[in-house]
Amino acid sequence: MTQTAMSMSTDAQKQIADALNQCVAETAVTTMMAQNFHWNVTGMAFGPLHELFQKIYEDHFVAQDDLAERVKALDAHAEGTLAGMLKRSKVSEREGHASAEEMIKTLMEAQETLAATLAGAGELAAENGDTLTEDLCIARGQEHEKFAWFLRAHLR
Repeated sequence: MTQTAMSMSTDAQKQIADALNQCVAETAVTTMMAQNFHWNVTGMAFGPLHELFQKIYEDHFVAQDDLAERVKALDAHAEGTLAGMLKRSKVSEREGHASAEEMIKTLMEAQETLAATLAGAGELAAENGDTLTEDLCIARGQEHEKFAWFLRAHLR
């Protein structure tokens, strides 16, 4: 049965909000990673990579807000500290001192991690009848898989 945020049990709201906070954390860390790489990329592919990294961090900045607002719709606390996000995230920070190829590979892996985390959060939402969160997770997961594909294409 489909449910709205406030019609779900408190336990379901908490579980889904925790999963979404994981998504927010990984999105925030990946946002900063993409911006860091945008600032520091060099080499023959500077132009297209500089542009792609910017497209990624701009997309992710908006996504953080969308995900955090859904946490709030579930009547939960949205993680808002960098320390908390770094602690929670499966995506790690990365120095900007890296080759363009290392940046691409690292950011591609982060996109794949994000897509998997969002898929898991979407499954949890579906199990609890939360189609609105499930839809958000599906849409975001598709974006991250697309970015992973864009990045992977640079490595072939």
